[in-house]
Formats: sequence, C-alpha cells, structure tokens
Amino acid sequence: MRIRFLRLGALALAAVWMSAAVAQTDPLPSWNEGPAKQVIVAFVNDVTREGSPDFVPPQERIATFDNDGTLWIEQPIYVQFAFALDRVRELAPQHPEWKDTQPFKAALEGDMAALAAAGEKGAVEIVAATHAGMTPAQFIGLIRAWLTTAKHPRFNRPYDELVYQPMLEVLAYLRANGFKTFIVSGGGIEFMRAFAEKSYGIPPDQVVGSSIVTKFERRDGQPTLVRLPQVNFVDDGPGKPVGINQHIGHRPIAAFGNSDGDLEMLQWTTEAGGRRLGVVVHHTDAEREYAYDRQSKIGHLDKALEAATVDRWTVVDMKRDWKTIFPVRP
Repeated sequence: MRIRFLRLGALALAAVWMSAAVAQTDPLPSWNEGPAKQVIVAFVNDVTREGSPDFVPPQERIATFDNDGTLWIEQPIYVQFAFALDRVRELAPQHPEWKDTQPFKAALEGDMAALAAAGEKGAVEIVAATHAGMTPAQFIGLIRAWLTTAKHPRFNRPYDELVYQPMLEVLAYLRANGFKTFIVSGGGIEFMRAFAEKSYGIPPDQVVGSSIVTKFERRDGQPTLVRLPQVNFVDDGPGKPVGINQHIGHRPIAAFGNSDGDLEMLQWTTEAGGRRLGVVVHHTDAEREYAYDRQSKIGHLDKALEAATVDRWTVVDMKRDWKTIFPVRP
C-alpha cells in the first residue's frame, strides 16, 4: 500500500513538474489552447526550423501589425482622435472662431453625432489644426505628456495600458524567432512613434503610418523640420501595401489586422508563394472589452471577415481565444 502511495505521489510530482515546464516554455501564455494559437505556433515553427520545406531566412521574416484594434484599444473612438479633441479644447482660447465653426464647435461641445456627420473631412480638419505648426520633436513631446494624464472613459486607465497582452506575447515570440516586427497603421506615423517602442518594443524606424507634409527650414539659424496642415500620405486600406513597399521594401510573410482597413495588407501578405500567415482579431468580448464588427464605424469589419474564409486567414475570437485582454497592473 505504501509503495502504491509513493508511486502515486511520484506521478503527481511529475505531472506538476511537467505542467510547470509547459508553462515556462509556452510562448503565448495569455492565449487559450485552440486553433488560433496552434496556427500561430505551427507557422513560426515551420518557417524558422532549418530543413523545413517552409523555412524562411531571417532577413525575410517580416511581420506587420495594424495598431488600432489590433495592438491596443480603439473604442469608443480612436486614441489619436481623443488626443486631437483634447488639443481642440486646449487651443480653443487662441481660436474664438471655433465656437461657431464646424467641426470644431462639435468638438468643443462634445457633440459626437455632429462629429460623425462631419466624416473624414471633418476629422482631417481637426487633425490638421491640432497636429501642425510645430517640429516633430515638439509634437512627440505633446503626445507623451498627454499619455501621462489622459484616461480611457470606460476603463479609467491610461491609454498605453490598454494594449492587448496576447498581442504583446505574439510580438515577443516572433522577435525571439528572428522576425522583424512593424506597425503598419492608418494612424499618424509620428503619433505612434511617441509610444511604440515603450509599449510594443517596436522602434521608430519600424513604424509605418499616415503622415502630414513636413518641410525643412531654418529657425533662429538652426535647421529644423516643421509639420504643415496638409495630408501627405494615408496609410490605410490600399495605402498599406504601398506604405509597406515604400518604408520596408520587403513583402511580409505575416500580417495581423482587425478591420476592413487591413484587407489589402492581408491580401498583399498572404496571396503570394510560400508559407504565409494572415490573422484577423475579431472583437467579440463586450464584457472585458467591446464586441463589434460589420455595423461599427470604428474598426468596421465586413469584407475582411468574408475574405478570411476565402484566403484561409486565422480569425481570433477575442472572447474564446484570449485568457486576458489587458496587462495586469503591477
């Protein structure tokens, strides 16, 4: 009887040891076991293993990630637009005409319906008025200062704490296996450069985004760059493959997105020869985050969801596939 007890005890200890070992070697501990996690791990194993028919040399291991809704929260409005609205309120004393001029009037009054009615044109006007007339360094300084005080209206946490823990693990896992990870987003390139390295471990030269016109001039005898209130490039939809080509110069072998704005990037990445990975983050968790897709104006997901079936992209069900959404506070 004592021998049987010892054997059972040894087996139990072995099981605990094996569980601990698995936990230590699990590259994606915030992901539930299931097809989505299995596809990502299998892809990385197959393209990095010497002798594999799908082996990809390190210099070609490029992975691109949308930012809003893929790496961090994008509801109820894009974070950059929240920054722009706060800038409107901050600059309003210098622009008394804004009280009677749309879309600034709507921004000052918090009239989200009127802002939505102003559409892309109104958003561009607000961004141009609040993001220009300064050097890139000054602009980045404003963003970093704002991120220290601004908080999400629902979660009451700083926006840069509302990054997705499971995606942070994917970024780290890919880099540990020789991948170079890039942000390719419709957000402003310099807006994202203000926090991308701290939040995601992605340096400024690996951020691709929309931009406004910037010119060189001398101020007080010193060379400087100045941001102008003119759109230079929109890195969204069909602009994403163009931005990838211009900034990266390599076609990615993996792409991660969450909306129709990522459709062309996913197609450009996966509709090519060799082993490819396309991943769509589907927001299905209204309790821990938000649930939205086809009817949402923010992060609209319709065509890309249909294309996922045709092109065999992996659709991540946030509610089912992620154990946790945001990093746990220390």
